[in-house]
Amino acid sequence: MRRPRTQGPPRHRGRSLKGRPAPDGIETRFEVRTRDSELPPEEFARLPRRPIHIVLDNLRSAFNVGSIFRLADAARAAEVIPCGYTAYPPHHKLEQTSLGTTDSVPWRRFVDTASALADLRWSGAEVVAVETVRGASRYHRFNCHFPVALVLGNEALGVSEAVLELCDAVVEIPVFGYKNSINVATAAGIVLYEALRQGGWLDEAAFTQPPGISESGT
Repeated sequence: MRRPRTQGPPRHRGRSLKGRPAPDGIETRFEVRTRDSELPPEEFARLPRRPIHIVLDNLRSAFNVGSIFRLADAARAAEVIPCGYTAYPPHHKLEQTSLGTTDSVPWRRFVDTASALADLRWSGAEVVAVETVRGASRYHRFNCHFPVALVLGNEALGVSEAVLELCDAVVEIPVFGYKNSINVATAAGIVLYEALRQGGWLDEAAFTQPPGISESGT
């Protein structure tokens, strides 16, 4: 026989920012910023982008690729470069985690990573792999030179040895657990935001007007 459910203490009904009752009875005192940029897409596209290129060397998971697109959008990185069999837009799984940022982040695809790195090096970018290898510098002690290309590798195999040979430097994220690595999208976020810090971009306003646009929009 089922035991009767005991009644807990009555909930205090608070109110959410949108005017609906808050189920936990807690009313926030913090102003939440709107979800997306208030700039029209064509004006947002004119904002300067950070000279950080994100190269994806044969990633297996389209969900990870989508998460990296979302990170690149948040950082306003120069571009995402899917290489090899890495998923690229349009792709339904990628879109689930990118949340539409494939429209706001420049991207281009290369059949092989070596060609992408040759193109980036020709344009003057420093090529830095993110990988746990002997002799790698810890990411927070490595000084980026911009423009920089951050190379992220396969979830199981990492950055391929052939690609590592083409990189100017290798950085690693220290780990202290049983596993020797972390999720590739998480790694991308850690290293990407360190690059933003070194570039002095973290203290800028979240939304700035593109060149030629006044605060009033005229």
